[in-house]
Amino acid sequence: DLQTISTKNPLCSGVLRYRNIEDGLWLLSTTLALKKNIVAKTYYDTNFDSDFYYLSFSIFEYNFPSIKGSGPKKLLSKCWTFYKPQTEVSTYFYKDTVGTFYNIVFSKKWAEHNIPQLCGKNANTVLKFLNAETGFLSCLDIVPNMSKIATKIDSILKNKNVQILDVSNLKPLINTLVSDFFKVVIDQNRIQNYESIKNEDYNRAAQAEKIILQNLSKPFVGVLFLSESVHLSPTKLKTIFKMVFGLSMLQYHKQKNLQLAMQLLLKSEVPIKYIATISGYGSSSKFTAAFKQNFSVLPSEMRK
Repeated sequence: DLQTISTKNPLCSGVLRYRNIEDGLWLLSTTLALKKNIVAKTYYDTNFDSDFYYLSFSIFEYNFPSIKGSGPKKLLSKCWTFYKPQTEVSTYFYKDTVGTFYNIVFSKKWAEHNIPQLCGKNANTVLKFLNAETGFLSCLDIVPNMSKIATKIDSILKNKNVQILDVSNLKPLINTLVSDFFKVVIDQNRIQNYESIKNEDYNRAAQAEKIILQNLSKPFVGVLFLSESVHLSPTKLKTIFKMVFGLSMLQYHKQKNLQLAMQLLLKSEVPIKYIATISGYGSSSKFTAAFKQNFSVLPSEMRK
């Protein structure tokens, strides 16, 4: 298969599948199994012009340490990222992570021709955001039916007998993902007043996120500790982190812990009172209230 690349090396094993959907639009799907902790960094060849945007989403499982002697748990994570051209960001991957990472890649010309139709009344806002300088967004699981669409994409890409029909089958799915993503980030007021920042500051925001994720199930480490760790002033780090992730560092910590709680409820038999503690809540009642507010269901209802 000329549109498939496989790798097996000391760091990871995986398969990359890709399709050129139309002029200026590509789809890449990479399934990876990580053998080591790695950092992926974005680099650009200065000998070539680059006007490509990357809208990426991922669905992967990772190991969470043992809880009350129950052994490590495989937990599910979903997220979105968006890169503008020439934006350099570091991404951290951890040993034993397994999942699929999807990239919708489109050129500036493709965006100018297609965004008006896909985004309707929001098109001017999206195009203004795209035409600014560097930019990077990271979002939690924000697009409805992402998992179902990902399953359809996988089915099409893995079926070697229908490659001629790939484009016509994939294009509507890609259009839906692009349209829904920009609708949500506009509804969340993520891009209306976005200000481009230096590439090194994007990397510092990513480093701060890594520290937060490494300390889930523990009390929030604090803005001062994070700012000292990434060598930025607290004020600047708070501004950059909110710009990139759409939440304050404390809010991000709380949201990730609630997502962790949801996974533990679904994939383990850990008592709810312990999950409340793991999620950083001093009492089960406070945890239950926060969980209900975020997911519109009670923790106990997840196990019925």
